[in-house]
Amino acid sequence: MTQDSIAARIGTWASDVQWSDVPTNVRERAALHVLDCIGLAFASTRDEFATVAASATATPGNAGVIGMPQRLETAQAALLNGILVHGLDYDDTHPSGVIHASASALPAAMVIAERDHLSGSDLLLGYLMAVEVSARVGAGANSGFHAKGFHPTGLVGAFGSAVAIARLNGGDAATIAAAQGIVGSLAAGSLQFLDTGAWTKRMHPGWAALTALNSVNFAQAGWQSPPDVYEGRFGLYAAHTPDGHAVDPERAVRGLGDDWELLRVAIKPFPACHFTHAFADATIALVTENNLTGDDIAEIVCLVPEQIIPVVCEPAAAKLTPKSDYDAKFSLPFVVGASATKHRFGLAELLPDALVDRGTLAVAERVRYEVDLTGTFPQHFCGEVILRTTDGRELRHREAINRGAEERPLSKDDIEAKFLENVELVTTRATAERVLNSVLGLADTKDAADAVNVWRGQDS
Repeated sequence: MTQDSIAARIGTWASDVQWSDVPTNVRERAALHVLDCIGLAFASTRDEFATVAASATATPGNAGVIGMPQRLETAQAALLNGILVHGLDYDDTHPSGVIHASASALPAAMVIAERDHLSGSDLLLGYLMAVEVSARVGAGANSGFHAKGFHPTGLVGAFGSAVAIARLNGGDAATIAAAQGIVGSLAAGSLQFLDTGAWTKRMHPGWAALTALNSVNFAQAGWQSPPDVYEGRFGLYAAHTPDGHAVDPERAVRGLGDDWELLRVAIKPFPACHFTHAFADATIALVTENNLTGDDIAEIVCLVPEQIIPVVCEPAAAKLTPKSDYDAKFSLPFVVGASATKHRFGLAELLPDALVDRGTLAVAERVRYEVDLTGTFPQHFCGEVILRTTDGRELRHREAINRGAEERPLSKDDIEAKFLENVELVTTRATAERVLNSVLGLADTKDAADAVNVWRGQDS
């Protein structure tokens, strides 16, 4: 293994880092991100995609599934838990990496910590390692993965997951590096789901965790691995970004262990693509402050970062009539239309009846976009709304920094309230509070398997 390769340097860090090295604020924030993930997994269990996924992963074993009674084989549990965390697209996002890192990091760390009866702090450390690596690797592409048609959550999440699993399995630096080299040939994630709102995106983080498990098994058995999996001529960045795209492979290791990326990961206030959040907040602010209804709106112009246009603005005709809740989550006109007519945007705005609401769709038809030349994307998922009323007024609201970002993080109370709202969709307040207390006390839990058992949400 090349000693100065990026994979080798990540391997050295991951083999050495200890829970005691993690600053207190990072530890506390990690628990809140895990709490958010678990709440979302509970909420997902009521949806059809969760039922289908559970059927597809029904290999019995000893690994727990969040919010569900069954126990599965380790790899299948990692896959299903990833689907549940990410399935509503309400999970956190690292802005510059444009990746839902937690959705693969938590399932990967969970299955190993539970299987081997590691401590709760071991689980949290594994989760943190996966987030740190995936976020940095994603940021190094400078949005190039999206530009080439790849979904970083599946593609890049596999690398962080491999690092975490290899370390929790007791692997040394060389094994952790080798696992990255192997997972580079297996990681995947296509953006083609955008054309129809297909379910494939929901699989990506769970698949990243499952792929990481297989890669670590091969690395520990001595499978030979390419050392320059990131920076090589056919490595991750060369193969998965457009020719000539400005990438920064060294971003994967710059500040590793000193500058914690978790603090930049944004917890979502809305259950939609993070690119739409600034516009939802701006629209809600304008209609609320001015007491507007849909009939008062003549036109809404959204000033958007150019990079997000293929994801939430085009193809324009399809975005006007989303065919599913997932389709709607990636439609800027729909999110803005619903925010304008309902003065909010939550899971209720994605129910079947809401997708065909005449008032929402009528306003959506009056939404158009222009390129924003002054924003700070992808550091912030910024946006501006210009709302023109039927009586001739022009109202503007800009969200320069999206709510939930590093500079505007959701508070502990906000995150706990979101968790309780999500879990209580499918179970009792008592169960929700029991899970909440388990997560917030995870760092002091001697056996992570006890915590995962609570997260199943069963009475026994």
